[in-house]
Amino acid sequence: MLAQTDSSNTPSVIKTLSLKQYTDYQNGPALTEMALVATLNRFPLPDDVLKFKKELKLLPVQVTRITEISKYLQLKKTEIGQSVLRNEKKLNEMFSTKKLDEGSIAFYGNRYGLYEGEYRTSVLTACYNTYNSLTQPQLTRFWQLKNQK
Repeated sequence: MLAQTDSSNTPSVIKTLSLKQYTDYQNGPALTEMALVATLNRFPLPDDVLKFKKELKLLPVQVTRITEISKYLQLKKTEIGQSVLRNEKKLNEMFSTKKLDEGSIAFYGNRYGLYEGEYRTSVLTACYNTYNSLTQPQLTRFWQLKNQK
């Protein structure tokens, strides 16, 4: 019997990240936490709405619009994850070669905040645009369906 490996402790190609962290960044950060302020205030994530497109009787134009929102959000998710990985590689390189100074540490350290802010803005904008793509009765029905799950 093979031993199971715990990816949270398994190293990745970037020694400062576990395999799980590395994989998560490759796939992009999770949406749920980034969207919490929107979803708690009834601004849905696009993929959640698309799961109920039949029940909500979405028009083809609505499906197209919300699908575009979802695709853009997925693109941003992947893009930001890749940016974080490149940034982490750079920090690792700087420290391992000892070619760094306080300015470069501050520059690359602060980039994490920029990436997180850019991604959160993308997630919240996607929720806002999804909300604006639906009628009030569709929104009401969506939250009823969502709460039943």
